[in-house]
Amino acid sequence: MYSDKVMTCADCSQDFVFTAREQEFYATRGFTEPRRCPSCRASRKAARGDTGGSYGGGTGFGNRGGETGYGDSSGGYGGGGGGGGGYSRGPREMFTATCSNCGKEAQVPFRPTSGKPVYCSDCFALRRA
Repeated sequence: MYSDKVMTCADCSQDFVFTAREQEFYATRGFTEPRRCPSCRASRKAARGDTGGSYGGGTGFGNRGGETGYGDSSGGYGGGGGGGGGYSRGPREMFTATCSNCGKEAQVPFRPTSGKPVYCSDCFALRRA
């Protein structure tokens, strides 16, 4: 039904491929065809400070080795989660807790709540194995 289209970016004048898969994605959501390449779209998104969610539940459009497609969050659309989307979220806030198994002090990336066990990295790794 759709076939890959070579388009020219309105900003950098570079050619980019608007894949059949992307065309289908855009059509199902009622989006208009992109006028910019994935890199320029990512730059504009970063410049306006858009750190909101992603389109398609985290599935990203991006550019990997000259091939644009789903699943790569290196540019364009996507990235809400997983650290992708072309922006840096900065250092993660860590919280101090006492390991429920060995009693050692641990740093965890969430605020511990009473009644739920918290494990240091060593005990956590042992429980996962």
